[in-house]
Amino acid sequence: MIGLVLAALSGLVWGVGDFSGGKASQRADSLLVVVLSKAASIPLLAVYLLLIPSTFSGHALAWGAAAGLLGTLGMIVFYRALAGGAMAIVAPISAVASALIPVVFGLAAGERPGTLPLVGAACAIASIGLVSAAGGTGSKVTGKLLGLAMLSGVAFGLFFTCLAQAGNQSGGTAGLWPIAGAQGAAVVLGTPLLLHRLRRGAARATGSARTWLLAAGVLDMSANALYVLAVPRGDLSIIAPIASLYPVSTVLLAMLVDRERLRPVQLAGLGLAATALVLVAS
Repeated sequence: MIGLVLAALSGLVWGVGDFSGGKASQRADSLLVVVLSKAASIPLLAVYLLLIPSTFSGHALAWGAAAGLLGTLGMIVFYRALAGGAMAIVAPISAVASALIPVVFGLAAGERPGTLPLVGAACAIASIGLVSAAGGTGSKVTGKLLGLAMLSGVAFGLFFTCLAQAGNQSGGTAGLWPIAGAQGAAVVLGTPLLLHRLRRGAARATGSARTWLLAAGVLDMSANALYVLAVPRGDLSIIAPIASLYPVSTVLLAMLVDRERLRPVQLAGLGLAATALVLVAS
């Protein structure tokens, strides 16, 4: 049960972080938002490493680094898509793809969580699809925008899978060292790309963009930590779909802050997400 709680919390925090990153990317270059938000979260990660007992693991660090590279590429694409304005469409489509990959991986690896939890996982993925049926957002939805959303979802799905491997390889004793590897790899990959972009006149973060950027970094890293702690406490085929419910909080914030409209089918999706949580906990 604790694994499911941690996964649900990670999804909630991820959703708020994604909304913050999307708002920052509307005001500054998306690559700058990704790299600086990662760098800004490192001091908090250091505190987490001190507070949460762990054993250093080279395997976990390496898997975390692989996850960091994939996650950074995914975030660059994701934030660029979110900057298009249709958050209530982009975020759920990305989440559907990101949820499917670790489910397939977990089942292929021999996980057999039971009928009700699997039905719950399917409901979680279906709910994301319903929530993605957003009309009247005030933003033009193009094929390119949908392609970016899907591509980011594939990268995130591989990110989830690599972090799960890190936790499973160490039996959960590595604590947040996989996140240290992920954050370090993200900064190493992103910094030269960012410097190149800045030399070409990319939009810099000023004013409110800095606030949104900082919030995105802290929230994203904290959600990563919650996910890594959840993985050894449950099946990947269940944990990942629950964590992938992050569009729920993103969409609700888009509705409350940006006045994006929710259609009845989206409300049904939110209800199905709640049903999924009940089923996987049974």
